[in-house]
Amino acid sequence: MEEADRGAVVATGSHGNILGDRPETAAKADVFAALFNDAGLGPAGPGATRLPALDARGVAAATVAAASARIGDGRSTAADSVLSRVNTAAARLGLREGMDAPAALARLASAWEEKRRA
Repeated sequence: MEEADRGAVVATGSHGNILGDRPETAAKADVFAALFNDAGLGPAGPGATRLPALDARGVAAATVAAASARIGDGRSTAADSVLSRVNTAAARLGLREGMDAPAALARLASAWEEKRRA
């Protein structure tokens, strides 16, 4: 994600882990919403550590199961995947674990459009 993505709904192939335990690295720009790959999560859930950091910035975010999307492939995230974790901001918009990504992205796009019109 780059500054040009500010306010957008983004589906990435990147893992959902914070880099270097630094919350400010969760996203370079404050997007409206983002999907990441959980990279298999692991027992402590490290593949989803971006979610709380983005929640604190008001960004709806979720991870998709690595078993359902190719890591590093945003198109696979958008087309083929299933949500594995959601943050509070995403849950408020109706996203839930087990939801398929195309339905989640449609819901996020609708919420983005509502916000834009408000």
